[in-house]
Amino acid sequence: MQQAGSPRRITIVDVARHAQVSTTTVSKVLRNAYGASPAMRAKVQEAIAELGYRPNAAARGMRGQTYTIGVILPDLRNPFFPDILDGLTDALNDTPYQVLVGPGGHNDEQAEVRGSDAMIDRGMDAMVLVAPISPRSRLEHVARTVPTVVVGRHGHSDVYDTVSDDDFTGATLVVEHLVKLGHRRIAHIEHAESDPARLIEMPNAIRADGYKHAMRTHDLANEIDIVSTSYTQEGGYLGARQILSRPELPTAIFAGADIVAMGVLAALTEAGLSVPDDISLAGYDNTNFAALGPISLTSVDQAGHHIGAEVARLLLSRISDRDRPSTQVKLSPTLVTRRTTTPPAS
Repeated sequence: MQQAGSPRRITIVDVARHAQVSTTTVSKVLRNAYGASPAMRAKVQEAIAELGYRPNAAARGMRGQTYTIGVILPDLRNPFFPDILDGLTDALNDTPYQVLVGPGGHNDEQAEVRGSDAMIDRGMDAMVLVAPISPRSRLEHVARTVPTVVVGRHGHSDVYDTVSDDDFTGATLVVEHLVKLGHRRIAHIEHAESDPARLIEMPNAIRADGYKHAMRTHDLANEIDIVSTSYTQEGGYLGARQILSRPELPTAIFAGADIVAMGVLAALTEAGLSVPDDISLAGYDNTNFAALGPISLTSVDQAGHHIGAEVARLLLSRISDRDRPSTQVKLSPTLVTRRTTTPPAS
């Protein structure tokens, strides 16, 4: 019940009266539907702005759409994920859809389930699950409930679309670059995978496979050195500490993500070592952090903005046609070389 003295909520009827049009015309403008002339749209939009009208999301949901898209992120601190969000929101600028973001809880399946269920309960028209760790059965349950795009996971499903990077090739690019510089002792910090059933789909596992394959291709099988921690800054720090405790140090470290490279830099600095004079360092994601002048991190560019744009395209297509065949988009990465990788010291 509205309390005495509290402002009354502006309704679609108020907008129609203010613009001197029918409520049907206002509804068409709000839904971006056919049938309202440009002049009429401008008139309605001006009235909306003057009155401060906000559509009632709950009422919209009862009519079938809320024009909201839920995005579940596994780690809000990872600097790569904003690139995906930028691409998604930019691609949706000319649509009535609004993106709402929720934390999935890093490597916490239950938190991921709670977050996605909360968004479904609030009537999101579509869902984006970024690097989810839930089993495929759970992802398919979400996709049967609401149009869904899964980002980062490889594999195929008949009910949801996927957008991923060619992680195997990306890891190969790093190793080939370092080998050409003259490195042989190249260590890799990966994200530890707790569920063997997910291995064939997870980007971290595929990057580790690409690293191992490239090392073997260059006759460096005996130099394969993998430390399993997590794709976090702390994981990079702990991984580097493990590497530094060994009697023979690598001449280069391939961090599985730029956020991992942050932790590696902290550990190397703490140990009195210099990048790249003592140890070269490469990351993955080509985030804004990598491009910072004082950092200048060599990193694999998997085009986060492009990923977000592809997600938007697939979502809009899936919303308009729930029964179309699923689509799997795999993007080709490139390596951006910067100052953190040089030939090893003699």
